[in-house]
Amino acid sequence: MSSKASPDMHVSIAGISLRNPVLAASGTFGYGVEFEEILSLDNIGGFVVKGLSPEPMSGNPTPRIIQTSAGMINAIGLQNIGVRAFVRETLPHIRALRGVKNGTVVIANVFGFQIGDYLTVIRALNDAEGIAAYELNVSCPNTQHGGMVFGLDAGLLYELVYKCKLASMRPIIVKLSPNVTSIGQMARSAADAGADAISLVNTFMALSINPETRRPRIANITGGLSGPAIKPIAVRLVHEASKAVQVPIIGMGGIASAEDAVEFMLAGASAVQVGTASYTDPRAVENIALGLKKWCKEHTIARVTDLVGRFDDTRG
Repeated sequence: MSSKASPDMHVSIAGISLRNPVLAASGTFGYGVEFEEILSLDNIGGFVVKGLSPEPMSGNPTPRIIQTSAGMINAIGLQNIGVRAFVRETLPHIRALRGVKNGTVVIANVFGFQIGDYLTVIRALNDAEGIAAYELNVSCPNTQHGGMVFGLDAGLLYELVYKCKLASMRPIIVKLSPNVTSIGQMARSAADAGADAISLVNTFMALSINPETRRPRIANITGGLSGPAIKPIAVRLVHEASKAVQVPIIGMGGIASAEDAVEFMLAGASAVQVGTASYTDPRAVENIALGLKKWCKEHTIARVTDLVGRFDDTRG
């Protein structure tokens, strides 16, 4: 590539064309409309709206977010307005965003406490315009199976993904939990059930205690650890998952710079999501997307897809 040539930043995930591989992660970007005046949505590949449930949820009691030395712990409790209000009130505003009109992709995050909840949300979204895919949050406890988390049991995960795939009119992305013995096994289970792509990783279960009060700093006691502290582990899990499945992988976990995004792509991710970094810099996802393009140009990378899986893991 000529030093003056602009790299091709386009990627395709599950048949969805993205102008670049950098997306904003669910739960850190609201419904997208909150960021319209903060950054240019035209500069990012897309965003995942905060998780949607059949009915509105108020979330966990406060405090539910604390800062750590290299990230944060949160226990928001999946607060959201419910899928029907989202379709009726919020989605029209999302479709009207300039960036969305110009091709910024919108993905709906879906969750529930039993398989029927996921199906209810998907069916409510199927006829709504402006959504490219569904991302299943499988880190929720299945209330019909004694609280067992979907993403921790390969059989439950397969059943969930299989039924959601049958009900869905759009591609299914499965967002995996890192709190498992074998990420490869869970990725294969999701792919075998029909997942069109895998996103990973969700947060790590964590606990922080105040030494003075001897009480947990989060009202929910435990929460999900995210941010730079988890990045090396997340990169390893992305690499392992990429060896286990053929479907595209979207990597996330502590991405705060263009170089972090490159690292995930070298490990096997076709795209990345930026989450916690948006709390310290609301324009982080845009800056990383622009920075990735600059990095590719400086390193004479003709197509950003040329980075995917190009990690040299030979020993010696």
